[in-house]
Amino acid sequence: MMKLGFLLFFSLFSLSVSGQQLPQHSQWFWNQLNLNPAHSGIKPCVEAKTQVRAQYLGLEGAPNSGNFSISLPIPTTRKRFLGTRQGVGMIFERDQIGPFSGNRFNFSYAVHMNFTQNTRLSIGIGAGIKQWSFNKQKSTTLTYDPLVQENATALTPDANIGLWWNGENYYLGLAFNELTRNRWNNISDDSRFKIHYSLSGAYRWIARDGITLIPSMMLRFPPKSKISADLSLLVDFKNQVGIGLGIRNTDAIMAYLNVKIKEQFQIGYSFDYVISPIGGNQFFSHEISVTLNGCKVYSPTATGCPLF
Repeated sequence: MMKLGFLLFFSLFSLSVSGQQLPQHSQWFWNQLNLNPAHSGIKPCVEAKTQVRAQYLGLEGAPNSGNFSISLPIPTTRKRFLGTRQGVGMIFERDQIGPFSGNRFNFSYAVHMNFTQNTRLSIGIGAGIKQWSFNKQKSTTLTYDPLVQENATALTPDANIGLWWNGENYYLGLAFNELTRNRWNNISDDSRFKIHYSLSGAYRWIARDGITLIPSMMLRFPPKSKISADLSLLVDFKNQVGIGLGIRNTDAIMAYLNVKIKEQFQIGYSFDYVISPIGGNQFFSHEISVTLNGCKVYSPTATGCPLF
């Protein structure tokens, strides 16, 4: 059984190496900074978020990840109402899959340019370091492999860039990650990180009685792999409770729940019913997020949008 489990793990890992090399999250729309540095300081207040994901729960060596991010505007005295604003952000992220683990520490900076009161273009850059490690105690092979006989760690630079355009009721975001394309020195002879890019967008439709509908989409373009598409529909009730459903073409059907507590604090949960062959109707994914922000609330019952 152990050999079968590791064979399954390495088959999964070989797919992830040639395709998606970044942690995957279902609640991406509630943590934009983790995807796009252009979201740094986009709100006029400090905002902190944390996110934990257990993927394919119950499968030995399955991925699990977590992150913490903080976003804050740079104080400025604008002489013009539509003058340029600036913001900074910080992200710490950890990812684990079988014997492989990664840590990322990243600082980001963004410029926010308003063209009208409700339309804005943001440009952001991020830079930091990434640690990628291999633990031989968590692996085994059917035949001898010299690359699996000792622990190894690689420390490399990390860089990303992003664009963000939003109006009062919509947004579009484009992000490029892993720009440094570092090799996995001391871990593999011919493997390296490759550039990933993603396109995201959403629209807010205000219905009535405090109900808002928010359809959203995320397209991920991993190298040498098929495009991953997330399509979701969220229903927001008076900016207090949000529920939703979504589907990822490569993996799962998703359900979401988001609850605000005293306006500045909110908690989100998502459940992934895995429909890919790896699921087998027995391995599911769970994700929890927590947000704390200091933005002033002008109307606690007004229908709001948690996305921008």
